[in-house]
Amino acid sequence: MEQKKGSPKIVIVGGVAGGAAAAARARRMSETAEIIMIDKGPYVSFASCALAYYVGDVIKDEKKMLVASPQKFRNRFEIDVRVNNEVLKVDPKEKAIEIKDLVNGRIYTETYDSLLLAPGARPFKPPIPGVDSPGVFCLRSIPDSRWVRDWITKNDVKHATVVGGGFIGLESAENLVGRGIKVTLIEGGDHVMGPLDPEMLYRVHNKIREEGVNMILNDILTSIKPEDGKSTKLSLLTKKGKKFTTDMVIMSVGVRPETTLAKMAGIKLGQRGGILIDERCKTNVDSIWACGDACETKDWVTGQRQIVALAGPASRQGRVAADSMILGENSRLKFRGTQGTFVCGIFGMTVASTGINERTAKRLGLSYETLTTHPAQHVSYYPGAKMMDLKVIYDPKKEGKLLGAQCVGEEGCERRIDIIAAFIQKGGSVFDLEEAELCYAPQYGAARDPVDMAGFVGANSIRGDSPLAHWESLDGSTPLVDVREVSEFAAGHVPGAVNIPLNTVRDRLDEFEKLVASQKDGRKDIYINCQVGQRGHYATRVLRLNGFNAMNVTGGYRSYLAFKQYLEDNLKSAE
Repeated sequence: MEQKKGSPKIVIVGGVAGGAAAAARARRMSETAEIIMIDKGPYVSFASCALAYYVGDVIKDEKKMLVASPQKFRNRFEIDVRVNNEVLKVDPKEKAIEIKDLVNGRIYTETYDSLLLAPGARPFKPPIPGVDSPGVFCLRSIPDSRWVRDWITKNDVKHATVVGGGFIGLESAENLVGRGIKVTLIEGGDHVMGPLDPEMLYRVHNKIREEGVNMILNDILTSIKPEDGKSTKLSLLTKKGKKFTTDMVIMSVGVRPETTLAKMAGIKLGQRGGILIDERCKTNVDSIWACGDACETKDWVTGQRQIVALAGPASRQGRVAADSMILGENSRLKFRGTQGTFVCGIFGMTVASTGINERTAKRLGLSYETLTTHPAQHVSYYPGAKMMDLKVIYDPKKEGKLLGAQCVGEEGCERRIDIIAAFIQKGGSVFDLEEAELCYAPQYGAARDPVDMAGFVGANSIRGDSPLAHWESLDGSTPLVDVREVSEFAAGHVPGAVNIPLNTVRDRLDEFEKLVASQKDGRKDIYINCQVGQRGHYATRVLRLNGFNAMNVTGGYRSYLAFKQYLEDNLKSAE
């Protein structure tokens, strides 16, 4: 496709994922455009996801985090990159911006034909006493990570406190432990990694504790006080009255969209405080586009506006904005929205997710169902098989349309979430998962991949072949039968459950009749559970074919233990 006539002047404020992607794409779409990229920091394109690993000395050379230097942009793309330059004002009427060179203090003006705002997001610092004390850090840039490393070395840090259990908080905790530093992790919610549903994190919680981290849930930091004298130690106090001393604090309680310039330009913000953009990443102000962490975009699953601070969506938005600035209405690129697909490594565990979680479905009043399976990442007979916990959220009233998925384990999680994420992008359903044809060899998966198996479970439930029940919604009056072996049952079971092993179900149908004899209207309702769900499905089919309204408790006893631990963790944190 041909570019517009003339030589448009494009000014991009901010680099990293969105701004840098837009600059490079704009050059690929026009050889004549004048392209200027301005960033107030010293680096225009760097791997922000690598910062915690630089702190942990996993990445030893700071230069490895630089994706592209200003010189590379100049030499390869003929882009004028100005680092250490801060945009102070935006004048949409004059199509001009005021800039300050932070090195020499010079203030100057630059005009534009098209302006792209990619200012990113700033770390949120809770308004508590002492939050700006020496030894308190946020981790958002390369200089931030350098300062943390220097503080650790100069002050011989033995103990660090991480506030917030999201991506940066958990990665920071892992890397600090890797350096031999004792860590306390304070999380205000009832579980770490907020985008996942709480019962999915039981293995992660256990692993964090196994690594020696003092994990504090359902509590928030309320005060930071430097100790008297020459000591660099900090005294901390939480809302629930916990007091302890630490050598440093990393604040990782989220980010807020940077919208100062947007407000100045009269750009509309959304309910969540982000810059509103359309499918071409245009704002409501003529000749101004925006992309990245500062923007509110459409949630691909719900259609609602949300802010997703992820590099992938920011980069795609940058491409869309570049095409729109160069090609105008002739641009064929549109930003569909984002579904928040992510993966995070935590002490050897992998946590991955896409789409919405169950809490969001409840909050929005959506029709939904969930299923949980516990497959290995590849066939069990091949060495190294490791169990994953996979949860899928779908809408049974819309032909099983996929709404979201979460997976936790040691290996294979990100692959399954990537597959389901692609199906969600195409409006897929559990019936599509059921028919997914995926590559197979013993060391990589199974003839019936975990994705297929999740599809089987969801599809069987919708068809009525094997309806699902959930531990948190069992009514207590309907009998629960555990079809595991006697030895498994003796090792641990749900209180009140009756043990009838799978291989004896057909011979003991009279016992099932007695269990449901008191039910009215001859309903014959009965819950079935096994270890992970498969044997429960087999028993459910036998019973349904014999006139019982059997329902398989999704995820089996393993999911019960996860649900139980979640409740116990909450009780402990409430003490």
